[in-house]
Amino acid sequence: MPSYTAPVKDMQFILHDVLKVTETGIPGYADLERDFTAAVLEEAGKVARDVLAPLNTVGDREGCRLENGVVRTPTGFDTALAAMKEGGWTALDCDPEYGGQGLPYLMHTSVNEMFVSANMAFNMYQGLTHGAYSAIHTHGTEEQKRTYLPKMVTCDWTGTMNLTEPHAGTDLGMMRTKAEPQDDGSYAITGEKIFISAGDHDLAENIIHLVLAKAPGGGEGTRGVSLFIVPKFLVNPDGSLGARNGVTVGKIERKMGIHGNATCVMNYDGAKGWLLGDLHKGMKAMFTMMNEARLGVGLQGYAVAEAAYQNAALYARDRLQGRSVSGSATTSGPADPLIVHPDIRRNLMDQKSFVEGARAFTFWGAQLIDRSVRQKDAEAEGMISLLTPVIKGFQTDKGFEMAVAAQQVFGGHGYIEDFGMSQFARDARIAMIYEGANGIQALDLVGRKLTAEGGKPIMAFFAMVKAFLKENEAEARLKPGFLDPLKAGSKDLQEAAMFFAEHGMKTPDAALSGSYDFMHMMGHVCFGLMWARMAKASIEALDAGTADRDFHEAKIATGRYYMARQLPATAMHLARIRSGAEPVMALAAEAF
Repeated sequence: MPSYTAPVKDMQFILHDVLKVTETGIPGYADLERDFTAAVLEEAGKVARDVLAPLNTVGDREGCRLENGVVRTPTGFDTALAAMKEGGWTALDCDPEYGGQGLPYLMHTSVNEMFVSANMAFNMYQGLTHGAYSAIHTHGTEEQKRTYLPKMVTCDWTGTMNLTEPHAGTDLGMMRTKAEPQDDGSYAITGEKIFISAGDHDLAENIIHLVLAKAPGGGEGTRGVSLFIVPKFLVNPDGSLGARNGVTVGKIERKMGIHGNATCVMNYDGAKGWLLGDLHKGMKAMFTMMNEARLGVGLQGYAVAEAAYQNAALYARDRLQGRSVSGSATTSGPADPLIVHPDIRRNLMDQKSFVEGARAFTFWGAQLIDRSVRQKDAEAEGMISLLTPVIKGFQTDKGFEMAVAAQQVFGGHGYIEDFGMSQFARDARIAMIYEGANGIQALDLVGRKLTAEGGKPIMAFFAMVKAFLKENEAEARLKPGFLDPLKAGSKDLQEAAMFFAEHGMKTPDAALSGSYDFMHMMGHVCFGLMWARMAKASIEALDAGTADRDFHEAKIATGRYYMARQLPATAMHLARIRSGAEPVMALAAEAF
């Protein structure tokens, strides 16, 4: 069975040496002293290691089952959620007015990484609840907040989001689910939703569904869409549970991975629902949940890869196969460990440099969210809006790639279910698809985010990179290995953006044909920036006489690897973008 150990030291390094959280001036960050964050992360790590990780294989093998209209979750999931609730982990960054602890979103993100690494399918039950909580907290009436949020903060009640229909995936304007107004101010919701994660289960007293539906008078497309709160059980005025609502499970989907999470077809038959937010403005309210979910899915991409990497590294150190080409690395024994071989080293370095870069990038993104929410910082909001499709799209593409790479280290054993590496690859695969398939993330990035606010966020990003390069140009230990590659990658990214500006309006296909390459190019540059920042922090720690030289020297070496072996991919992506639409669109549809 695979093992998992929370990377507390690396998280502490990012929080305190790279992001310097206590010096930011963000409300609530002054309390994030090293000892405090260490205590939180170490306790969360114990829950991840001792409670959640042992159930990961159980959930994969047992899956969920539908019995008499109720979904039954795998053995031990109820006990694990009870432990999460008892420890207050579901309430970490929630509003204290509703029973939360009020910590920054950055701390929620740090802890969430551990829980996803340990058991992605299980964590989705409380993760989706957090997203639904955020939507109600932002857009709900005072009565709705009082009714639902205290129970959702504790996960006594859980939450879902219901968007997709059999004929309407990305194109939500095609949805058919109807919302008919009733005399008591509620709406009767009728329709079918599919691919609903945690749509039903036996872990909570009630499930609060957030459902997109069309109410009369809204017009065509997404303009007619509204968002509704539809509880599984109606809630009485005194807060107790009342009658069962008209929502049922049609079936549980049989799927490639995340078997421990129930992916349901949900049938709404005149179910009673209440408007959340403004009528016919449901997309605005839903995107509160979607944007949080996309950052969370980007985190899933690297968190699963982290768990896979840990097990691949252990295996590579223990498994004896072949002799080192530069001379035997062992004095006895029939063979050397796998880790002496250059191709295994390359594989592991790809994984390590990705996971550590992604963690820094995601934590920075969470910090931007805190800055935008807690300080009402419009520039931070614009920046995280720009970066969200990159975090989601790039990190889940690469996260799956790294999970497969970890599986490859095991050779044939990686293909055997007993070793658990197959599950990491299968679970990681969904992250490229849900919460907006990655092709949609790329289109959003190029079609909307580059031109948002007249291009202000992307220009601010380029200015940030330029300022970092200028501030550190005198540091000889950074320049050749970090600053020069970052400058080259940023230049490639700017040239790609200029290509879109010149050709996008005249030939939109030229921009859209290169959008996926641009998303990956920007991901590499963002990672390059984070690696340069981490290298700077480690150099400063070494100069200050740190007692943990090995950690910081390894950090610098890993960063150099990324800058030398991964960041140069920006040139390839630029060449593809410059080729325009013609190679992509040359064939007639009938030729496929």
